[in-house]
Amino acid sequence: MNGQPAQNFFSRRWRSEVPMRTVFWRDMLGVGTAVNVLATFVAFMVASQGASSWIAVTIHFALLPYNIFLIAVIGRASPRSRLTVIGSFAWLAVMTVV
Repeated sequence: MNGQPAQNFFSRRWRSEVPMRTVFWRDMLGVGTAVNVLATFVAFMVASQGASSWIAVTIHFALLPYNIFLIAVIGRASPRSRLTVIGSFAWLAVMTVV
């Protein structure tokens, strides 16, 4: 495996080759929210099983780089609305807390 799909996923978004609609609605609000909620659930389960709290915190914040990447992609896009930018930052705040 040469890592091409992952590189293609990130590089296409960074170069704005993926429509803003797809990045915002599918990647951020759909997939991003689901993955963040799942990570938080796993962190709670690990904490409830008696694991160290730093493990649960690490699991919870493991997706923060991906979330910041999505915010940066939306910030770099040339046809973006102010509402999209505000919504993406609100999403980041909620996903960081949740």
